[in-house]
Amino acid sequence: MKSLFETEAHNEITTRINNLTEASKAEWGKMNVGQMLTHCQKPFDVINGDLKMEAKIGFMKKFIFSLMKSVMYNDRPWRKNIPTGEGFVITEQVDFNPEREKLLNLVNEFSKKKNQTKWAPHPVFGKFTQEQYGKMNYKHLDHHLKQFGA
Repeated sequence: MKSLFETEAHNEITTRINNLTEASKAEWGKMNVGQMLTHCQKPFDVINGDLKMEAKIGFMKKFIFSLMKSVMYNDRPWRKNIPTGEGFVITEQVDFNPEREKLLNLVNEFSKKKNQTKWAPHPVFGKFTQEQYGKMNYKHLDHHLKQFGA
């Protein structure tokens, strides 16, 4: 899996984000393009510690999720229409251009943290390494950019 810490992958993702327009339509799912851009900001907000989320899951689910952790960053694409975590659902209407700029800024700032070793834990999966976070964030953005044909 590519990583946002790789220059080529970072450039690819920012180009694809810039190729989106307000008229971009989803090939699956319920979000419009502006909502998707806002949704894609949330994982960066969690990683940066700007968004605190607590997963309300029991011990058994936590254990099951720990077994599935590698799905977040491995080479297999995520399937379409997978459920979105409660805190990441965007239903309000948003302005496309400001949301695109916010996402681009977050992607650019994240890609500069290549040597960072301390990260906020994921609310469901717990701790990830720098390498895992780089791959997971690439995979998440790639999934949603494909959703909108970018």
